[in-house]
Amino acid sequence: MSSIPPASIWRLPGFPNYLGASAATTLAFSMQQLLVSWLFIGVLHVEPEGVGVAQAIIGVPGLFLMLWGGVSADRTDPRSLLIRVYLFSTLPPLLLVALSHLDLLTYWSVTLAALLLSVATSFQTPAQAAILNRSAGARVQEAVTAATALTFVVQVVGLSIAGQLEDIGLDVVLLLQSLAIAVGALLIRRMPPVIVPRAAGPATPAWRSVLDGLVAIREQPVVLHTLIANFVSMIFNAGSFFLIFPFLMTRVYGGDAAFLAIMLVVFYAGAVVVNFALLKFMPLARPGRLFLAMQFTRALIFALYLLEPGLPLLVAATFLWGMNMGITTTTSRSIIQECAAEAYRGRILAVYNVGALGAQPLGALVLGFIVAEVGIVQGLVPGLVASLALCVYGIALTPIWGYVSAERRPS
Repeated sequence: MSSIPPASIWRLPGFPNYLGASAATTLAFSMQQLLVSWLFIGVLHVEPEGVGVAQAIIGVPGLFLMLWGGVSADRTDPRSLLIRVYLFSTLPPLLLVALSHLDLLTYWSVTLAALLLSVATSFQTPAQAAILNRSAGARVQEAVTAATALTFVVQVVGLSIAGQLEDIGLDVVLLLQSLAIAVGALLIRRMPPVIVPRAAGPATPAWRSVLDGLVAIREQPVVLHTLIANFVSMIFNAGSFFLIFPFLMTRVYGGDAAFLAIMLVVFYAGAVVVNFALLKFMPLARPGRLFLAMQFTRALIFALYLLEPGLPLLVAATFLWGMNMGITTTTSRSIIQECAAEAYRGRILAVYNVGALGAQPLGALVLGFIVAEVGIVQGLVPGLVASLALCVYGIALTPIWGYVSAERRPS
């Protein structure tokens, strides 16, 4: 007699511990976003091109190390890997505490500390994604949406805490960040180990395993084109968010750290609301169509920013941008996690995350120099054009528009 799956995604075995660990570590990493931005912009007074270079230095190693992390997630117990990575991740915030006390917070010391956490993320992200599939069973879309929604919730909390750094002190925020990561390690430790079958014969070299994963991607057109579209989208979407948005809030609208934190909370609130709303419609029959529609609507949102609106419209545009990012993240990740073959899932998800995380510093680097030439607000124009082009590309030249989810296909 087959077992009946639980009525709620929240009752799946291991899923609550997974979500708890994901929430705790996301809390820490969301604090990192504001901390690094404010240290560069508000404390060290670095110009846009300098911030772009730093973001590239921080993020580019992940382009290579995350592929290795994907191999590790497929070859070993990702639970044990996550525990080790999380424990290492508690150290960079403590390093910044020490540097602050020694009056050694400089452009390069902040970059180094952020780089160490970025390296840890390269191994953490594919392993965490691989565990999600194992804890969700066949209910991948619902699990991805629930995890994404909770992620955005705790990002709001993390940003709210980090936004008080001028009141409660940098050291307190950094210590809370380190503690949150340690809690994540404890929760992952409560999950059962994942038994990974050993391959017969000699171990395949890591570079060969990476290549096998790339071949698997090429053989799945939906996965290939979703990865390409998401990477280009993230260059101008995440790149604009991580570089232009903080300058827009502080230099154009004259905000301080608290104002920047409030606007980041507004952004992530949009993502939270839309992802919890999406849960009511899961599983989506054609997630690719919603993903491509978000490319078009993002162009409209960027056009609103170009008008330099007053505060009410600024808040509305930021909330809508958050909703857009939330849907884009959920739909693209759902397609990849549904379509990726289990034997290559860690490596394919690593490539997905290379695109998502690697596009951020690349976009920040490119947009940093564009902003230096044309201005902060005008730096959104490349993102507007790219979003429209991606919508046309996805509909006319790829199978994304016609993709039907396996969860909604007739059996």
